[in-house]
Amino acid sequence: MTTYKDAGVDIDAGNRVVSLIKKAVTATYRPEVCSELGGFGALFHPQWSRYKDPVLVSSTDGVGTKLKLAFLTGILNTVGIDLVAMSVNDLIVQGAEPWFFLDYFATGKLEPEKAATVIEGIAQGCRLAGCALIGGETAEMPDFYPQGEFDLAGFAVGMVEREAIINGQNIQSGDVLIGLASSGPHSNGYSLIRRLILSQGGPGLDAPFAGQTLGEVLLAPTKIYVKSMLELFKTVPVKGIVHITGGGFQENIPRILPMGVKASINRQSWTWPPIFDYLQNLGHVPMFEMMRTFNCGLGMVVVVGPEFLDRAMAVLHAAGETCWHIGHVVKRQGDAEERVVILD
Repeated sequence: MTTYKDAGVDIDAGNRVVSLIKKAVTATYRPEVCSELGGFGALFHPQWSRYKDPVLVSSTDGVGTKLKLAFLTGILNTVGIDLVAMSVNDLIVQGAEPWFFLDYFATGKLEPEKAATVIEGIAQGCRLAGCALIGGETAEMPDFYPQGEFDLAGFAVGMVEREAIINGQNIQSGDVLIGLASSGPHSNGYSLIRRLILSQGGPGLDAPFAGQTLGEVLLAPTKIYVKSMLELFKTVPVKGIVHITGGGFQENIPRILPMGVKASINRQSWTWPPIFDYLQNLGHVPMFEMMRTFNCGLGMVVVVGPEFLDRAMAVLHAAGETCWHIGHVVKRQGDAEERVVILD
């Protein structure tokens, strides 16, 4: 007699994961959630009468090769926060409040306690973002992943009133740029990081750094900016927000700029976390490559009119953010001119 478990899929292990994560998941529920964990689909009932002209906003993402460092170090409680952050931060930059999140966890052989640790991290990320973890999928696929490894993907949905959508179309010359501190590399540039740290002659993840190991520093979770941005929206008209992810400054900032302007940024206006100087020196990475690959200490850039600079900075500081006035929006002379100018 041959069973599904003989083929490598343990249904009881999947049920064990559900029992381990139930408390953490239900702690994320908002009043709009109207289904229980384990259903075929998750139900979310918005109170539509509260809104005038609501627009749903969605985003999906993963954690990328940062997971490789989690496998090597055994630090599994932070990558779930990364997973949530990468999607909810993309929602909030458009003015959307995240409503709910779904995750996908796939592995070759399911280890319930390890899976639960990861999913509890996802639940923590949802609590930080104020959204509900209303569903997900745990897939056990024998022979598909290397032993001890897994992959993560996530999907978030939020809402913004149509008149409150933030898209950058009103940005003009003279507007100011505010940079919000990151918690480290977040979830981008890790293929380069791994090449620098783990290549032959590299320091390795156990090397000491700033009172921790390099592995611990590099697995610091992506900062979630949702609650501080929602506070900012209450008091300041925000013209544009950039989530500094893959592509760094050079690729992300132009996504919100009208064609007739460019961003002028003073690289000396904010404090780089030591990990970025370390990585640059370790690999002799050119400055342009650093700014195009990493967030270099700024996880988000906010654009407001100059008359709102002081108020915006005060609100962000009160919300717990470290932030700096990092530059201005200026006129762009011709379509061939670069969109982002980094000044030393």
